[in-house]
Amino acid sequence: MLTQQAVPINIGLSETDRKDIVSSLEKLLADSYMLYLKTLFFHWNVTGPMFQPLHNEFESQYQELLVAVDDLAERIRSLGYPAPGTFKQFSRLTSITEDTAVPDTDTMIKILVEDHETVIRTAREVAHVTERGSDIATLDLITKRIEVHEKTAWMLRSFLKP
Repeated sequence: MLTQQAVPINIGLSETDRKDIVSSLEKLLADSYMLYLKTLFFHWNVTGPMFQPLHNEFESQYQELLVAVDDLAERIRSLGYPAPGTFKQFSRLTSITEDTAVPDTDTMIKILVEDHETVIRTAREVAHVTERGSDIATLDLITKRIEVHEKTAWMLRSFLKP
């Protein structure tokens, strides 16, 4: 996927570091986009006594994820590379599995918790790459993403009975 910009970039990061950071960001973008799609899918299809609070919660989550995928794609562009944006590219890059059946409400929640945890793990990998490359701007973005996903997973867990 990586294709270098036509105009050289001199922002204090080596081309090798930028390329490594972008490669890891592409995976996080794909995971985030697939989680966005799944959250939207569950938002449309949630049923039962918890319909209203979960419908609203899922809507809040997919709206946040939509902003996040844009931020991640724009960071890739800022580093001088094109952002992946096709379903084929995302499918190849993601660690999130696709769900085609509509699960029951508790299973929806459990799946989303697991997927947020997957995104957190991917984001931590990106953080390690950005630390090695001394890319503090990307690290700041990733730190915020980790915080959002950890909080979201916690909120989702609160819907489940112990």
